[in-house]
Amino acid sequence: MEYVSLGRTGLKVSRLCLGCMSYGVPARGAHPWTLDEDQSRPFFTRALEHGINFFDTSNSYSDGTSEEILGRALRDLARREEVVIATKVYYPTRPGPNGRGLSRKAILGEIDASLQRLGTDYVDLYQIHRWDNTTPIEETLEALNDVVKAGKARYLGASSMHAWQFCKALYIADRHGWSRFVAMQNHYNLLYREEEREMLGLCAAEGIGVLPWSPLARGRLARPWNERSSTERAGTDEFGKTLYAKTEEADHVVVDRVGEIANARGVTRAQVALAWLLQQPTVTAPILGATKAQHLEDGIAALSLRLIPEEVARIEEPYVPHPVLGFA
Repeated sequence: MEYVSLGRTGLKVSRLCLGCMSYGVPARGAHPWTLDEDQSRPFFTRALEHGINFFDTSNSYSDGTSEEILGRALRDLARREEVVIATKVYYPTRPGPNGRGLSRKAILGEIDASLQRLGTDYVDLYQIHRWDNTTPIEETLEALNDVVKAGKARYLGASSMHAWQFCKALYIADRHGWSRFVAMQNHYNLLYREEEREMLGLCAAEGIGVLPWSPLARGRLARPWNERSSTERAGTDEFGKTLYAKTEEADHVVVDRVGEIANARGVTRAQVALAWLLQQPTVTAPILGATKAQHLEDGIAALSLRLIPEEVARIEEPYVPHPVLGFA
């Protein structure tokens, strides 16, 4: 496994991050396709065996049970100081007007709840899951700074938003001397490259680590276009259905070319798509979801697969602009 710094920090993370949205109690929350604790444990074991030290979850995944399962697995399988735990705050966790968002009340309450579920005194990376239009960004940033100063988080990160919003947040944090965001978890893959317009340039200029979510475009890059997934997740992932619906014809060509290169190389489509992402100069660690053993193996294999310039150009060429999505 290769380890790199997260942005300009001294924190070293594996080049793959295991995303934990796939692990939780299926009856809790909006993801009935999640793997329960017994089913998910082998994935944590295998990830650690491969040298993955970076694990990402959220307080909202499966009603908090994702954090609980991740916390118990890492306590059993690893030493706390050897792993990097990331979680997020923003989406609803309970009924009522203060059960979501990025107010001071929400942040200070949710960090304590996350730490209790994870069974740890601190998280390594505490991320805002989205931008909160109902709370002044100054209130959010000051509360996050207090979380860091209290020792409950080592670093701060953000997720999908407009580049102007992220730039504003960085500026305000710097102006006040508050802890600034060191990572951006954004939607970026071969079928959605709108982040190349502004966000990735901003991250490069500001020394921000980039942690792409949905690196395989909800599995679309991992199979031939005419082989639509029949899994429970494909049938129930309403958010995922909104991300690529308006660009299917152009996306089809990209997927076909990924398949051509995979066949010529004798590797899987997932390995080619992940190898492309790992070769992007701003990318620190894609967040890889794994519900089958092959998913992790493809990720590890992609680390040693180097696409030549001609291959990169061939799979990039048919891309067309997409609607800006994923910020909600």
